[in-house]
Amino acid sequence: MAKYERSFNGDFSAFMNALNESILNGSISASLEDSSSIAIGDVKCEVRVYERYSWTGGNRVSLNVTALGHDGRICVTAITSGGSQAMFMKMNTVGEEAFLEKVADFIDNYAN
Repeated sequence: MAKYERSFNGDFSAFMNALNESILNGSISASLEDSSSIAIGDVKCEVRVYERYSWTGGNRVSLNVTALGHDGRICVTAITSGGSQAMFMKMNTVGEEAFLEKVADFIDNYAN
């Protein structure tokens, strides 16, 4: 499992649309598995679960993105999992790390 977190200023809806497009266009096998949108007053929360095939691991890797937006501030957490074929311990997490790295690079570039 790999995790990335970042906070920055920006338009929440524009960021979520751009992030979704980046993930789905970043890999031919990427898919949005499910999502949830919640708003309480002017606080917005998005949870999205993506999957893609990992050539190096020979399996599918999942990515959970949770983002919170309020008063022009965005906080995002991205966590990957599923990139291992071992039964009792985690091995070969290259697929997870590569999926997360692409998302982290996008967010870092977007935030700057």
